[in-house]
Amino acid sequence: MSTAAFHTSVWQGAGRRIFMNEVGTRDGLQMEQAFVPTGDKIALVNALSQAGLSKIEVTAFVSPTAIPALRDGEIVMREIERRPGTVYTALVPNVRGAERAIEARTDELNLVMSVSETHNLCNLRMQRRQSFASLRQVIATAQQAGVPVNVSLSCCFGCPMEGEVPQAEVLDWVQRFADLGVQGITLCDTTGMAYPSQVHELVRAFKARWPALGLTLHFHNTRGMALANVLASIDAGADRFDASIGGLGGCPYAPGASGNACTEEIVHALQLMGYDTGVELAQIVAAARALPELIGHETPSQIAKAGTRWDLHQPPADFADIRERALARA
Repeated sequence: MSTAAFHTSVWQGAGRRIFMNEVGTRDGLQMEQAFVPTGDKIALVNALSQAGLSKIEVTAFVSPTAIPALRDGEIVMREIERRPGTVYTALVPNVRGAERAIEARTDELNLVMSVSETHNLCNLRMQRRQSFASLRQVIATAQQAGVPVNVSLSCCFGCPMEGEVPQAEVLDWVQRFADLGVQGITLCDTTGMAYPSQVHELVRAFKARWPALGLTLHFHNTRGMALANVLASIDAGADRFDASIGGLGGCPYAPGASGNACTEEIVHALQLMGYDTGVELAQIVAAARALPELIGHETPSQIAKAGTRWDLHQPPADFADIRERALARA
């Protein structure tokens, strides 16, 4: 692709639709030490729905011992207000989790494993082949119930313990799940190791091989490259991204990680460039600004702190005197 084509395609959105998936209510809240009350979780999901997110990962149907922060998953999923056009998804680790999610009227099941053997063992306590065998059963359960499946593949852009993960290995795992008939794949930058040229190359390879398979990109802002990686993905043909309100989240295998790509920051940048995200920016910023009181600490969001580019400020109180003195000097 020529330099001119790159500038035309990515820097000028021209109304191109970009779909934003909110993961803060699962990927973010599961990392919080304090339990967020069930009613507050429901209110947050409802606020995100009204803001126009394409998809919301509401919760996870896992053991309450494993993730106590999300022990109220069934109640939250059942009691949220569902907006037409928004997909309400949940992470499920096994068949029992899938059954619980389906009973709670979850629109889509999100399954997770790592393309790195070491990370998969550390994170899921299983070898990759064991994870795949287990997820095959979950996929069969979902298909029998007529519920779509997305598979999130961790460490697609590098493993914090193994280092580089070959692109061919990532694509091999995508192929295995594509052969099982899943509806979508998420390529995850689990610990913020991705960089734009690498992202561009992998997205192009994916789109060339599976043009009809749903593709989502999941970036962390660990090293400050989330927005750059989003733009590289768009230039390569991607149009769907995970992000987390307030930039919540993190990973136990990425010390110092600042969390996921921040929803309001990505939306703000894309809207300035002319893309259509379908998101009401003012509403998502308002929800982000309410987070610190909800979770008990500040968030990484720069938009929540500084406001949007359109938020103007009054001149100093003595501005008239400043102007008069300037005129007198002239």
